[in-house]
Amino acid sequence: MLKLENLKPRQGSRKSRKRVGRGNASHGTYSGRGGKGQTARAGFKIPPGFEGGQTPLWKRVPKSGFTNFSRREYAYVNLDELSQRFDGSEEINPELLKERGVISAMKCGVKVLGRGECDKRLVVKAHRFSKSASQKIEEAGGKVIWLEPVPAPAVETAKVDEKPVAKAETQKKKKK
Repeated sequence: MLKLENLKPRQGSRKSRKRVGRGNASHGTYSGRGGKGQTARAGFKIPPGFEGGQTPLWKRVPKSGFTNFSRREYAYVNLDELSQRFDGSEEINPELLKERGVISAMKCGVKVLGRGECDKRLVVKAHRFSKSASQKIEEAGGKVIWLEPVPAPAVETAKVDEKPVAKAETQKKKKK
């Protein structure tokens, strides 16, 4: 009968760990660590990307492009999606769009784009509108309301620090 106390792992599936660096009795003269040097010492770890002293691939490959640190990314919504999901009775705002699953994340705000037709009188609040989107909404009798932009992520700029210069001057004075 199968009981918890009778369960055992399959033969050969469990293996006792190799006791490395515990003297001559465990694994011969070098204790399973090979000869002398860096790999024989405690705490040795090969860093990722290390190629045995050869210049690593990430340094050999040419670099190109850059990341714009002040980029603002918006959640985009098209007019055809708004006219499908909403009737003209309620005010459409970013919180409502997120709640209804039209957008997944707010990012730096919401931008409404002009793909599709707008046949309902929609009142839309967003951070940005394309020209065609705002034009189509207003032609259908709706209203476009611009929201304040969401602040961009804070970027730290390098500041010139005068303390190292002051230290150098004091060291010169001490030598005299």
